[in-house]
Amino acid sequence: MINLLLVAAGGAIGAGLRHVANFVALRLVGPSFPWGTMAINIVGSFAMGLFITTLARRYGGSNELRLFVATGILGGFTTFSAFSLDFATLWERGATLPAFGYALASLIGAIIALFLGLWLARSLP
Repeated sequence: MINLLLVAAGGAIGAGLRHVANFVALRLVGPSFPWGTMAINIVGSFAMGLFITTLARRYGGSNELRLFVATGILGGFTTFSAFSLDFATLWERGATLPAFGYALASLIGAIIALFLGLWLARSLP
């Protein structure tokens, strides 16, 4: 139960940070391009790499800290960071083809699923 609470608390923080970052980006550069989302994905992925390595090297891989920061805060800030970590893990294991298959299937699958959801929602009375 404590693990769920750690993830939920971190997720609330991360989602709040994402909202603020998107709001700031919208104010600074306007709505013509999703600059905020792109920046969040890049910053979140950088933070995930930095955190995971630091956690493993300096803090003995504390599961509670990983759940709170990586799954909670960074997962709430951007799930793209988790996607990037999964890709990097496959890549570093030498599973190059599965890594690129995962990336391609995730990207194309998510976009297709979004359009299917839009279509379904628009088709319902």
